[in-house]
Order: sequence, then C-alpha cells, then structure tokens
Amino acid sequence: MKSHFTFSKNQRNGIFILILLIIILQCIGFYMDFSSEKIDVNKTELLKFQNEIDALRLAKIEERKPKIYAFNPNYITDYKGATLGMTNEEIDRLLAFRKQNNWINSVKQFQEVTKISDSLLEAISPYFKFPDWVTNPLPKPEYKEAYSNNKPKTFQQKQDLNKVTAQELQNINGIGEVLSERIIKFRNKFPGGFIDNVQLQDVYGLTPETIQRINEEFAVKTPRLIKKIVLNKATVDELVTIQHIDYNLAFDIVEERQLREGYKSFEELKKVKDFPINKIDIIKLYLLLD
Repeated sequence: MKSHFTFSKNQRNGIFILILLIIILQCIGFYMDFSSEKIDVNKTELLKFQNEIDALRLAKIEERKPKIYAFNPNYITDYKGATLGMTNEEIDRLLAFRKQNNWINSVKQFQEVTKISDSLLEAISPYFKFPDWVTNPLPKPEYKEAYSNNKPKTFQQKQDLNKVTAQELQNINGIGEVLSERIIKFRNKFPGGFIDNVQLQDVYGLTPETIQRINEEFAVKTPRLIKKIVLNKATVDELVTIQHIDYNLAFDIVEERQLREGYKSFEELKKVKDFPINKIDIIKLYLLLD
C-alpha cells in the first residue's frame, strides 16, 4: 500500500500543476461570459403573443365559471337562491310569499318581495324567465267586444268548456297558446273531460283572475259522468281515488269521521289534519254527504 501513496518530486510537481490548472479553468468558466451575441427581441410581436396567452387564459377561467341559465324566479329553492348570492332571509321571504299561492310576475315585484339589493338584482334579473302570458299579454278584440256591454252571459249563452278548442280559449285575455294547450291537455286527461269549472284551479299557470274570465265565457254543459262516494261510508281505498287525497289523508278523514260519529257538512273536512283546504271544492265534486 505504501508504494501507491509514495510520489517522487517530479510526480508531486505534476499533481500540483494539474490541480492548479483545474482551479484556473473553473475560475475562467465562472467569471467569463462565453454566450453568443444578445438576441434582438421584437417587443411588438412579443406583446401580441403575450396578449393572446392572456386572452386564452381568461377564456379558460370564464369557461370554468358556473353558468346561469334562464329560470322562473317563482321556483327558486334554498340551494338555487344560495348559488345566486341571496341571503337566507331573502330566500325565506320568497318561499313564504309562494306558500300563500302568490306569484312573482315582474322583476320589480321580485325585489319588493325578497328585498334584495339593487346590485344583486341587476346581476340575476337578466336570467328571469316568466310565462308568455306575463311577458307578452296580448289584448283580445273579441274579449273586449263580448264584455263591452258589461252584462254577464247566462248559462245558455256560454260555450261548453268540454268542447271548446285551444284557439277559442285564446280569445280570453291572459290566455295564449301555451296556456290554452295546457287547459285542453289537462281536460283530455279525464275520459269525458271536466266535471265542473272549478277543476280549472288545477291547471298550472292560471291565475284566479284568468279563471274568472274563463267562467264568464265558458261553462261545463256536458260534465263527465262519475259515481260519487258517500263520505260517511267511504273506505280508505275509495277515498284515495279522489283527486288530492292520498292514503295518509284518507286515513285521517276516516279517523276524524269516527271521532265525530259522521260528518254533518263538507266544511268539517277542513278540520282534518293536513287537509288541502284550497282544493275542497274539487274534492266535493266526488262526494255525497249521505
């Protein structure tokens, strides 16, 4: 081993010179600039290229943002309202208004009910979509002529609601193509059509004012034949065949009947738990008291 680490004087000088050369070369490489000539950059083209990159990046960011599609503000839920930026109080005001069976028919009315800020209203109102009869109410000349004398029509003078066409319904102020087709479609769900005009309450989108105008022009002259159910003898299975009555409500009706030892009037149905009071006139169409 000693022979491998024993150097002569010449060998030591050679090693010293080699180390010195390595140090000198390292210093030259560190302090000397051997790069080529400075590149001439076209600043105009560079700026144009940078703007294109920025535009693409902004487009990508915009693409990732959640999109808002047109919607009817009457059907805003808790989740939908939160995504739009509404507070819980504003959402609750709207839901309470709708629970009273009221409808929002304009941007101004929406702000009056919810009391949202002008800035939020400006941001979300362009996406509001109201029914055609709200946004494009068209006056009906025939309607004006029919009511110019202010004399209500008799039952004989009215047209049969079970035979009226969609085109004839459009003569009523407030009824356009969409609502008229919806009324006809709802009527045709029942073999034989309507039993009574009161069933118009179940047609979505008809306001009480519009229903009143229909009743002034049309009446059910050929009602659908039905077998009425005796309320004080009806079973649960019989009651659930009636519109707006499900099994839970049917059980409650029978239970209340037992407690009362029979119903004396249809008005007593309103005392039944969760009874749809606003639909009692429709439910009564299918019932007999005794």
